[in-house]
Amino acid sequence: MYIKLGMTKFHHATEQEDITVADTLTASLEDYLEAIFHIASDRQAVKPRDIARRLKVSYASVTGALRSLAEKKLINYAPYDLVTLTSAGVDVAKDVVRRHEVLHDFLVDVLAVDDEEAGAAACRMEHSIPRTVMDRLIRFVEFVQTCPRGGNKWIQGFSYHCDHDGTQENCEKCITSCLEETRKKAHQGGNNRMVPSKLKDMKPGQKCKIIKVRGRSETNKRILEMGVTPGSVVELKRIAPLGDPIDVKVRGYHLSLRKDEAEGIDVEVI
Repeated sequence: MYIKLGMTKFHHATEQEDITVADTLTASLEDYLEAIFHIASDRQAVKPRDIARRLKVSYASVTGALRSLAEKKLINYAPYDLVTLTSAGVDVAKDVVRRHEVLHDFLVDVLAVDDEEAGAAACRMEHSIPRTVMDRLIRFVEFVQTCPRGGNKWIQGFSYHCDHDGTQENCEKCITSCLEETRKKAHQGGNNRMVPSKLKDMKPGQKCKIIKVRGRSETNKRILEMGVTPGSVVELKRIAPLGDPIDVKVRGYHLSLRKDEAEGIDVEVI
């Protein structure tokens, strides 16, 4: 199963240039789409009262929002019936979810913001962040996580810096340690002692950097198009009960890969 998240487009009857569906949505309607998506993922069936409960709004407010989304052909809705996303609605909802998760991860993993506070902030920010800025945030997080001068120790150092009123301690020791670790890795690599791991062997919660995607089949081509490219950071989210497929997160996208596909992806744990 391959999931590619993109913006769904439609054409004006007046033959003006195409615009994205997301451009026509208010922040509130995006919240409703996101809620429907999450409820459907958890329960399959989505009822208006479930949406009202999740968003903590009145039933009347839900009804009005559902009618607006149905008019935009993003959901299938009829009074007293279950609510489902159309294919266009799924695309837009996943884009909103992606923006939220990218922002949340940046606030938690890089800025060391409390998880609950980060979630609330991401909810407010997700509706206005331009795609170019979001993509730059993703690349910055990858850079911090993989650069020898960055990594978890650097992020922890930033957290300490914030908690201690900007105190800078042991900078020389930190730089020396970073240099020694970089030289050690380079030496190990030169002697072929660093054997890349396979993506299929990672455990849930582990993050790794893609080293190589082997093979030239159509399957591997699609994997590369999804952002699973050398240098990108991948987090293994979960493994199916029987070990196949595995769900990974890369650049804000959630992908489902078969075990034999993950076998062909060499990674380095970070």
